[in-house]
Order: sequence, then structure tokens, then C-alpha cells
Amino acid sequence: MQYNEILHQPEYDFIRTNEHLGKHVILLGLAGSYAYGTNVETSDIDIRGITLSQKSDLIGLTQFEQYVDEDTDTVIYTFNKIISLLVSCNPNTIELLGLNPEHYLYLNDIGKMLLDNKKLFLSRRAINSFGGYADAQLRRLQNALARDSFPQSEKEQHILNSVRNAMHDFNSRYRHFAHGSVEIFIDTAENPELETEIFVNANMAHYPLRDYCGMWNTMANVVRDYEKIGKRNRKKDDQHLNKHAMHLIRLFLMALDILEKGEINTCREKEHELLMDIRQGKFQKEDGTFDESFYDMLSDFEKRLHYAAEHTELPEEPDMLKIQELVMTINERVVRDEI
Repeated sequence: MQYNEILHQPEYDFIRTNEHLGKHVILLGLAGSYAYGTNVETSDIDIRGITLSQKSDLIGLTQFEQYVDEDTDTVIYTFNKIISLLVSCNPNTIELLGLNPEHYLYLNDIGKMLLDNKKLFLSRRAINSFGGYADAQLRRLQNALARDSFPQSEKEQHILNSVRNAMHDFNSRYRHFAHGSVEIFIDTAENPELETEIFVNANMAHYPLRDYCGMWNTMANVVRDYEKIGKRNRKKDDQHLNKHAMHLIRLFLMALDILEKGEINTCREKEHELLMDIRQGKFQKEDGTFDESFYDMLSDFEKRLHYAAEHTELPEEPDMLKIQELVMTINERVVRDEI
């Protein structure tokens, strides 16, 4: 694939035409499997980027934090927003500073300045940020394996219980609140093809749209989980399971590079064969669980990460004075209309 041709495709015209992007963009790069070097034929292209704030965002009244284009899986953060994420060594954004050169689709002088100063953002905060992400990935893996080991009837009951718990939490928050009331519940279906379905009673007035979107997403997730009952796609489930396992190991590898070497290496070329073996199911047994060698490897990585956390030469906190100087130097160019 010719990566430098991606942005010329018409679906990416928004990068050139949107008022917050265009000349304000300082960096665009690949994300996800293409950035990690673990892509397969069916992998989607994800793009992450950084755009400068406009002058009115910095010293005026306008506000803008990020641009999301779901059709192309593109997320572009404003400079100040990405800095706040980088300071915490957020795994999903710190990786943008460690791409292979050919994986940067666009990089101007300000973007290069940020890359030249990437070590400013490396600190012991990576222990908690990467550890937290790895722990969440491990929990997803364990939960999926636990659900997968259930007989189908128990699996459906597990999903139903999860749905009911989610509905209970939702109703406890929204059944009665300042702007009205909302309740979701399961009842006899009106759809002739279903026995039961989820219904909603709603009465709202003058409710903030942003909050409503959050409420709607919660309801959508409940419906999505409810619709899993009685359905099974073993091949797809196994693919997701192996992908979770691969990303768990990848997170350990990247965290170890940061703690042991002070390096951000997003593309895992040296471990490519191992990661692809995990993704392709070579550590998975016929019953869908993983063999002992995978858990032995996981245990070794956990021990190594614990040792690296205790012996890393990284500072406890990033040098905020130097980071602030960098941010002010760059934002000053925006304020002076030098972009």
C-alpha cells in the first residue's frame, strides 16, 4: 500500500476543507493495526492527527478539542488536548509520537518539533497508564473466555443478567430526574418475530443535547447486548478474542520499551511473528481457551514490567516547565498569525 496516497482519496477531503483543520494540521499518522504492523487483509485504515487551535480558541471565546470522522476512522486532536493526554502517557496517543517514518502521512515543521521533544512526555506515569490499559484488556479477555465456556443456555442467562443490571443502573439514574423521567424495560414484544423486546417510557423537557447523547448511547448498548441472546458467531468471537490477546501482549511490549529504554516504538517489527501467531489463533485451544504457554508468556511479561517499573530511570513526573515552554512557543505562533 502506498500510504502517501491515502489522503488524496475524496473521503478525506474534510481534512482540507474543515475550518479547524486545513493549514492548522501539523501531523497525521496511521493508527491501529497498520501502525502496529499487525494488519491483515480485512484491517481498516485508522488515522490520528494533531491540529493547532485557532487564535480565537486560545485568546477568544471559541472552543474546539477534536474532530472525529467516523466514516474514515479518523480522529484529529487539537494541540492543547493532545498535550494533556501525552503528559499522562496515554497509550492511545503516546503511540502517535513513535510511528515508523513511513507511517506519518503528513508532518510539518511544528509536527517535527513535537516529535523532536517526545521524550519530555515519558515518565513513571507510564506505569499506571499502560498498566491500567493492560489490566482492562486482560479483564476483557478473561470475561470473554468465561462467557465462552458457558453452555449456551447459561451464556444467554449471563447476557440477560448483564442487560438487567445495566437497565437497573440506567433506571436508577433516569427514572426521575430534574428534566423529566426515562425508563427502559422488557415486555411482551409488539414485533411478531420476537417474544420479548425492550421498550422505553420517556418524558423530558429542556434536557441538554450532549447529556441526551450519552443517555442514548447507554440505551443503544443495552439493546445491542440484549440482541446477542440466542446468537452465536464462533469464528467472529474467536477473532475478537485473539485480537484482544494480541493487544494485551503488544501493550506490555510497548510499556517495556518506554520504561527500560525510554523509547516509543509503536510498530512491533521484532515481535511481528509472535503477535501475528496470537492474532491467528495459534495459542488458542479447540475449546476456545488459551493454552498454558500463552499464560506463561503473560506471567513473564508481568514480572518483567514489575521489575522495569521499580528500576526505570524515567523521572517520576514529566518536566512540566519544559513542556509549557514548548506549548507556549507553538501557540504563540498561532496568536501572532504566523501559521
